[in-house]
Amino acid sequence: MSSFASSALKKDNAAAPIAVVVTPVVKGLAGSLGGTVEACFLQPIDVIKTRIQLDSVGKYKGIANCGNTIIREEGVKALWKGLTPFATHLTLKYALRMGTNATFQSFLRDKNGTLTSQSRMLAGFGAGVTEALVVVTPFEVVKIKLQQQKGCAVSGFKYKGPIHCATTIVRESGPQGLWAGCTPTVMRNGTNQMCLFYMKNVFDVFFWDKHEGDGRVLAPWQSMISGFSAAFAGPIATGPFDVAKTRMMAQEKAACGSKPYNGFFHCIMKVASEEGVLALYKGLLPRLMRIPPGQAITWAVADQLVGLYEKTYSNLRHN
Repeated sequence: MSSFASSALKKDNAAAPIAVVVTPVVKGLAGSLGGTVEACFLQPIDVIKTRIQLDSVGKYKGIANCGNTIIREEGVKALWKGLTPFATHLTLKYALRMGTNATFQSFLRDKNGTLTSQSRMLAGFGAGVTEALVVVTPFEVVKIKLQQQKGCAVSGFKYKGPIHCATTIVRESGPQGLWAGCTPTVMRNGTNQMCLFYMKNVFDVFFWDKHEGDGRVLAPWQSMISGFSAAFAGPIATGPFDVAKTRMMAQEKAACGSKPYNGFFHCIMKVASEEGVLALYKGLLPRLMRIPPGQAITWAVADQLVGLYEKTYSNLRHN
């Protein structure tokens, strides 16, 4: 563990006021609002990331080239393709993420209400796995199917919108088609949230001496710095999972009925052998351009609502 993390943990274990335990419902509502704001701002980066990950022939020469190519060939609006499922998915995902993380944390606290670092990481992992199974996988399948469609004329698209896309997938592949790529999604999200919740707490303590439940409300810019900093570890650790997820979700059956990838491990091995190991990290830069700023936005919103609840509850308790 790095020195700054050790320092933060020492601060976190120091004597502090009795913490206010925020309910899962409050954290879920805070997360959902933060997710909605994030989606509207950062959808173009997600579209670019998806196109780069699906580019096996080298059409796009980088992030800027990809964005310019999409605008030139399909118009500016194409950068917001899949916004409806993406925004809905983020709203539900963050509500579930924040809510289930708070629930798991409540189960893992000791009799004194203390949450160890290991328990915080386990709660984050559990929240990531839950969101992947319940919300993330089916919404991302629809989002990626919509984002990979190229052109300006909607009449020429196979999928006319989110509902039509989902019903078409179910009709052609059965309900299980909406959970294509479930394994890498579970591995990606579990690892991501384990890193995120742990590092967010570490940075809050290290930068601002802010302890969970202490009744203090961070300024939005402080939450943005903590959230932005905490969000780097997950994407770097889960790059191959994300590429495999995108490839498996985007693949279509060939005329003979077969698919390019037969499963998660087959996808990883095939991409590495045909395109090189570095191909497993395709889209990492746009992910790092989207996820840390996205978490900065989300935590700036969520921390204000959670902090307001903590402050109000703390004041009522002391009156």
